[in-house]
Parts: sequence; C-alpha cells; structure tokens
Amino acid sequence: MKLELGRVESYIHEKLKREKLHFVLIDPDDVTPDIAGEIARMSEEVGVDAVMIGGSTGAEGDVLDGVVRAIKENSSLPTILFPGSHGGISRHADAIFFMSLLNSTNPFFITGSQALGAFTVKRYGIEPIPMAYLIIEPGETVGWIGDAKPIPRHKPKIAAAYALAGQYLGMRLVYLEAGSGAREPVPPEMISLVRRVIDVPLIVGGGIRTGEQARMAVEAGTDIIVTGTAIEKADSLEKAREKLEELNKGIKG
Repeated sequence: MKLELGRVESYIHEKLKREKLHFVLIDPDDVTPDIAGEIARMSEEVGVDAVMIGGSTGAEGDVLDGVVRAIKENSSLPTILFPGSHGGISRHADAIFFMSLLNSTNPFFITGSQALGAFTVKRYGIEPIPMAYLIIEPGETVGWIGDAKPIPRHKPKIAAAYALAGQYLGMRLVYLEAGSGAREPVPPEMISLVRRVIDVPLIVGGGIRTGEQARMAVEAGTDIIVTGTAIEKADSLEKAREKLEELNKGIKG
C-alpha cells in the first residue's frame, strides 16, 4: 500500500513540478523571535518556499517555541523543524524532517534520537517527513556534534551510495550538508552524481552564500536549496533582504 503524503510534503512535491525550491533555515540559538519573524516575513515576500527551524546545538523548549510562533505570526510559509536532537521538537510547527544521519559513527544519531522523539511527534500531530541526512566535508559544527564521518568532497560516489541506500531504506528526501558556515558548498560534481542515482528530491545546504553558488547547485541537479547563515549574518534587515533576493534569483532564475 502506498503511503499518502502529508500536507507539507505534498506541497513540496507539487511546487517541484514547476520550479526549484528555496528553504530558509533559522537557528533559534542565533536570532530572537522578533528577528526570526522579520526574516520569515521577508522570505515570503521575496518568494522563498518554506522556513526550516533548528540548529546543530539543539535549541528547544520555550526558546524554540517562541521562534516558531513568531515565524507563523509573520508568514504563511510552511514551518519545518530541522532538529539537532530529539529535544528540538515544537508543537507549533507544521512538519518535521524526521531524519537519520546515515554517515554518523554513533547509532544515537542514526536511530536512537529518532526513537526518543517519535512519540512526541505523534502526540503533537506534527507531520513527519523521512529524510536521509549526509554530512559532506568539512561538516562544520553539525559534523562534530553528530559524530559524523564526513564524506570527502572528492569522493562523489560514496555520497551517491549513501543517498541511494537512504532511498532504499524508505527515506523520501536526501539532504547533502556541507555544514552551516562552510567555506565552500557541496561540489557540483557530487550533486550531479547523486541526482542521477536517486529518484527522490535532493536537498543541498551549507556554504551557499551567493546567487551564483545557488545557481550552480541548481544546474548540477539540486531540487531544494537551503540557505541560512548568509542571511542571519547580514549587517541589517535591509542587507538580509538583499541577500534573500540574490539567493532566490539564483535558485529560480
């Protein structure tokens, strides 16, 4: 029996029939609820497709709830949790990337944290979206926190093998992550090979700071680009909007 997709996942698939997508990642550890709300409002005005909320160090509780509520009050974009661990769950979000860090050396990040958080996701009624999460060199904070064995940048076949394994395990999305603040994004050659191998949507994030880098990732085969650090680190909200527009133009043309 084919599983029926939830509302947010259906939204993603329907939009991908028409265009490549841009998701903005907001880390509750790095912004106040007011700033998060402003970024979400600007993101919707610019043409971003969804807001992801989460971070490597695992913001949770009132801090996480406050940011999610502020985003929803200022935007109608889908809110998708991107948890660093099982504590990164908010009842106010629309969906959660229920992800397994497949190249972690620690079983906790492959299945342990997921088991601890599963009942909470069910109790809150949050839509789970199964995702294979792969850390690519350098990996940055998330690679260190997640005990990952980062896939070498010059070994695209390893990434493709993990991505295909994730699909065969039932994951409905694959995410290649260079790490927030990475000096360079995931190499186009790696993106291209992974795209040729898998049949599910491909997400790429980490180190994408310019419209040109976003355009190259899309041309290589990325379906969904995730940006965050470049926007959060802008000197002002005006500069953040300019960066959002630049990145969005690179993704959507």
